[in-house]
Amino acid sequence: MSTAIEIRSAVKRYGTTTALHAVSLEIADNAFFTLLGPSGCGKTTLLRCIAGFEDLNEGEIRLFGQDIARLDPNHRPVNTVFQHYALFPHMTVLENVAFGLKMIGVSLDDRRARAGRMLEMVHLSAFADRMPTQLSGGQQQRVALARALAPEPKVLLLDEPLSALDLKLRQAMRVELKTLQEETGITFVFVTHDQEEALTMSDRIAVMSQGRVQQVGSAREIYEAPVNRFVADFIGETNLIEVTVERIEGDWARVILPGGHVIRCAAAGTSPGKHHLSIRPERLSLAKTGELVATIERVVYLGTDLQLLTRLTSGEAIQVRLQNSARTEVPAPGTQVALHLEEGAARLLAD
Repeated sequence: MSTAIEIRSAVKRYGTTTALHAVSLEIADNAFFTLLGPSGCGKTTLLRCIAGFEDLNEGEIRLFGQDIARLDPNHRPVNTVFQHYALFPHMTVLENVAFGLKMIGVSLDDRRARAGRMLEMVHLSAFADRMPTQLSGGQQQRVALARALAPEPKVLLLDEPLSALDLKLRQAMRVELKTLQEETGITFVFVTHDQEEALTMSDRIAVMSQGRVQQVGSAREIYEAPVNRFVADFIGETNLIEVTVERIEGDWARVILPGGHVIRCAAAGTSPGKHHLSIRPERLSLAKTGELVATIERVVYLGTDLQLLTRLTSGEAIQVRLQNSARTEVPAPGTQVALHLEEGAARLLAD
């Protein structure tokens, strides 16, 4: 698969503050790639550098092999969809979508035809003659997407475009965005702090923190095999337990859990001593005997799931997720229970 974007040792400083620390990434063509991280991690700065709205202090960015450092934003083969839709209020929906085509000299008939195809793609053909103020938030966002896609950019940059929508609409738009990316074959680079958005839409995810890329991988790789405490804690819910690595046996580590039970985990580049273990709440279950002993402190009803808040005899708080079912028997608060780790559930972290 060819590379759409190659970022090499990108550094961006604002005065004495470094927003990007030698970031290097490769983004494949025709991929849905997500930059994920908390506020201030550098993800939007990196997106703006790709778009040309910010200049790098060091490093380079290549689009399909071309160094674009000296290209103005309007000469780069990319378009950007922002969090705020920025539709022209005095133009109809069709005119909004066709505006970018007009700016690059496309004839009236051709731009009307192409804008019409874009509106059909985002299921808004019936709204072509309406004004933006007559549309809902979700419809306005789809118009902004159609406008950005109309000039057929090689790369579409999306800066948290769903954050202003309500939950149900965000969930629906995730499906539409992924479908659009697959239908158009355009490389999407999506910025978000929402882990669920990243996990449900992305082919690849780069998790960022403090201006550095912590891990790059598929949604499953990021969730199932986090490389450090930050990634494990930021992606979804997890239990972080301090354990003792007794010894390393090849690619495996002999790990002593709180309470003394011994398990084997992938060594993950660790050495003997104190480390942390990541265990997802859904990978734990109640059993007659188990690797951990805990006391139920609270049961939280979440509809599809039951969340058990427990505490180990050694003092650590542990969450357990059980699928809600009429057959699920849940001990009352104060009950001591054994917790069983699903095979492969424990992930040793290289702190």
